[in-house]
Amino acid sequence: MNSSKTRILLADDHALVRRGLRLILDAEPDLMVVAEASDGAEAVQIVAASAGAASADGPDLAILDIAMPRMTGIQAAREISRRAPGIRILMLSMYDNEQYFFESLKAGASGYVLKSVADRDLLEACRAAMRGEPFLYPGAITALIRDYLQRSRQGDRLPDTILTPREEEIVKLIAEGHSSKEIAETLVISSKTVDRHRANILQKLGMRDRLDLTRYAIRAGLVEP
Repeated sequence: MNSSKTRILLADDHALVRRGLRLILDAEPDLMVVAEASDGAEAVQIVAASAGAASADGPDLAILDIAMPRMTGIQAAREISRRAPGIRILMLSMYDNEQYFFESLKAGASGYVLKSVADRDLLEACRAAMRGEPFLYPGAITALIRDYLQRSRQGDRLPDTILTPREEEIVKLIAEGHSSKEIAETLVISSKTVDRHRANILQKLGMRDRLDLTRYAIRAGLVEP
């Protein structure tokens, strides 16, 4: 019965915070907290034990507070990524801090959630992580863009595109005039997923509508003018 649920390891040194987050997560039909840790070292031990046990009871997703005693969330993320690369990782932080954010990404995290809005963002971040998609709060997106522009000015090599291959597929189909329903049928995904991708694409590119996306697709060589 629980096989379809995302199994979550929750690590925070404040028991009250863990309790509150657990209530939010366990209330969802697709999410379930299976383990709690009060510091990074304990989180790593739980992952190591579940990996060694070769059971289906181990976590799929680790949610790690950045500031924990003994071993920080970032240190724990590095160790978990090394020991169990299949486990997705989200970082929790009180701080809208670019350095923490970039260090989290380098440590293997796929998302960064601010505690002040965890009740709003955490569920979406968990589901994005399990889909293999990043979750970034608005300040983090600004930091990424600033970093991108700075590297561009310095002449560093930049990625060829800021869109994922799936996002490029969707932009191409939008530019060719297909509806969300048609795109969903072509890519064998739901219309809701198409709409979510479209919203992410528009946000990433700073665009507003289909016309902007069509112009982008032409400039990017995804479709012919």
